[in-house]
Amino acid sequence: MQCKFELKLITAAAALAFSGSLLAAPFAYSTNEKSGSISVIDTQTDKVVDTFDAGKKPRGAAITKDGKYIFVSDQKQNSLLVIDLQTKKVTDKIKLEESPEGVGISHDGRWISAANEEDNSVAVIDTNTHKVSYIVKMQGKNPEHAEFSPDGKWMYVSAEEAKYVDVVDVAKRTSIKLVEVGERPRGIGFLPDSSRAYVANEAAGTVSVFDTSKHEVIATIPVGQRSNGVQVLPNGKKVYISNGGDGSLSVIDTATNKVTATIPVGKRPWNMSLTPDGKKLYVANGKSNSVTVVDTINDKALKEIPVGDTPWGVFVH
Repeated sequence: MQCKFELKLITAAAALAFSGSLLAAPFAYSTNEKSGSISVIDTQTDKVVDTFDAGKKPRGAAITKDGKYIFVSDQKQNSLLVIDLQTKKVTDKIKLEESPEGVGISHDGRWISAANEEDNSVAVIDTNTHKVSYIVKMQGKNPEHAEFSPDGKWMYVSAEEAKYVDVVDVAKRTSIKLVEVGERPRGIGFLPDSSRAYVANEAAGTVSVFDTSKHEVIATIPVGQRSNGVQVLPNGKKVYISNGGDGSLSVIDTATNKVTATIPVGKRPWNMSLTPDGKKLYVANGKSNSVTVVDTINDKALKEIPVGDTPWGVFVH
């Protein structure tokens, strides 16, 4: 009788542990440029629970859909580091061209994009083989961000040295159009249905709104100073823009393309990431050495978390 009771307790405990693992909050990974490290934040407690080495100057990053690996651009080594998130060790180093920065991932998780600033190119890496599959030359100069549309048809690439966005046809593996936007475009975000794209123009303090069926700018939205990062809610109703010069976020209502709120955060907010449910936004504050947690339901900053030196961006999985 006692054995049966103990067996029931063990089974119940196992079931509880399993359900707990399924319900576990995701982690936010902050790439810290000057520290050469990544800070790991538990999004349930909003505390740093781990820190590990990530090359000499980590910047852009993307996490595989299964959560096993994080691909991190290392600007000083001209490489894309593949780090095993279980062991926190570099398992592969993919050679890139000079000064890699922004890293994106396709919606299906198959492809990683890495923008090579000095080479005016974007490398596309196969997440299965961890090898460069092909390289796309840009028409614009100094690409910083290269983001796939959710439907996988397009890649938009910001050319920060000028005021253009390259439109890459993913199937053709070539840039088919160069579109003029505001001065020094940076971050890029797409609506979930891929119908529109939002591009932050740092020097102009504006956001360019694209109709992706024509690859044309249909609206220009004034935001804060040194607008940079872009994040779109999973439901597509709001877009968040980080303003590096103002220490704030601008909240855009996609139904009206108007700024509806401004949220104070840390110094020089840069690249950001949302939790999968879209309820919390994590913002890297490069001059505060911190990450601000934002409640996207009430558009209010909740907490500022100390991380490493000069965080470039945050990536949630």
